[in-house]
Amino acid sequence: MNIIIVGCGKIGALLTEQLCMEGHNVSIIDLDRDIVKSVSNRYDVLGVVGNGAVSTTLIDAGIEKANLLIAMTGKDELNLMCCLIAKKISNCQTISRMQNPQYSKQINIIKEELGLSMTINPEYVAAKEVAKLLRFPSAVKVETFAKGRVEILKYKIPTDSKLQNLKLYEISSKLNCNVLVCAVERGQEVIIPNGQFQLMEGDLISIVATPQKANEFFHKLGVVKGKVKNIMIVGGGGISYYLVKQLENMGIGVTIIEKNEERCRFLSEELSKAVVIHGDGINQDILDEEGIKNIDAFAAMTNLDEVNILMTLYAKTQANAKVITKVHTITYSDVIESMKLDSIICPKNIVAECVIQYVRAMQNSIGSNVETLYKIIENKAEALEFIVRRNSEIIGVPLEKLKLRDGVIISCIHRNNTIIIPKGKDTIQLGDSVIIVTKKSGMDDITDILEK
Repeated sequence: MNIIIVGCGKIGALLTEQLCMEGHNVSIIDLDRDIVKSVSNRYDVLGVVGNGAVSTTLIDAGIEKANLLIAMTGKDELNLMCCLIAKKISNCQTISRMQNPQYSKQINIIKEELGLSMTINPEYVAAKEVAKLLRFPSAVKVETFAKGRVEILKYKIPTDSKLQNLKLYEISSKLNCNVLVCAVERGQEVIIPNGQFQLMEGDLISIVATPQKANEFFHKLGVVKGKVKNIMIVGGGGISYYLVKQLENMGIGVTIIEKNEERCRFLSEELSKAVVIHGDGINQDILDEEGIKNIDAFAAMTNLDEVNILMTLYAKTQANAKVITKVHTITYSDVIESMKLDSIICPKNIVAECVIQYVRAMQNSIGSNVETLYKIIENKAEALEFIVRRNSEIIGVPLEKLKLRDGVIISCIHRNNTIIIPKGKDTIQLGDSVIIVTKKSGMDDITDILEK
């Protein structure tokens, strides 16, 4: 597809990289000449210096032949104007970044009046990710499929775990758990395992299960941290604001530490159920005074990666708590390999996943289409949810007889509100939702899982 990205900050640059990897024809627009030169040279794309809300700039970028325009500047109003002008010039679809909380209550009106295909708020979607992690404190990362009925959870195997030296086919009998290990990260290697694969201490495994079965799995491993009843959040920015709004409905007590006095007043007025403390969270005395030793969860949410990492490491020495660290520029894999952190939240990656998922859905192909997409292991493996809409060669064939491509595993089948963790005798039927985990990128159709 022909795609134009307006705004090449962290999110725009990442989208350029991933959409190019997906094989799309990408053009970029930004006011900063140096940024345009850097990004266009790095990914070999057309770069235009200018204002994306000006018709001549859009025409120079190829708007008349574009299928999609993505407005990712840091200004909501500019993003909306870019989308409006683009719709007037061409018949392309439009995605707009919007993060002002004041617009959130009227987002449906804005979408309808401007004909937006999608709006995305990086801070809100990041807050949703944190809330999911607080439901499963033992997991490093949680992704949802089949409208919340199925989850892929990451878990790092500790010393003396019941999983250590266990072969995958033994999990069902020895632990009596109906879960499936769909991917294993061992050092720098990513493995899509078979039943004979043997787990080791330090492996970072991705498991597929229903929320209930996932809970059973962690209980039988004896590693479940207790239900999160309170959380300390350092940094009172947008993610923290949206997170507290969600935690209010989960019955979790919140303490926010924020060093900007004016922001503290805003948070105190808007978040009546949260305790807001004016102070600098990098100061250990403040963390100690506010009871860091007694917390169930800790989230470092400032705008400085290094500060967040330092605070998280300190929190781990003081409390047996679930810790969550927000990062902007340090990649997930780099951090997880070098430091013993629980969970990493990277807003730009989450936004990129949402947009890529939408782009895949635009590419409906014969037989099925991608409903959900997550990069479960950055740039190395992804999980896709297909809906089987038409007859194809995979329907009715026992899975053990399908000739799957290397690096592909069928992880789950959702049929008529029933979740099936597949075995060799199971089959895929018309109307099924099927979750595939693969190291191959760019799959658009369920039949892409087969050897050609």
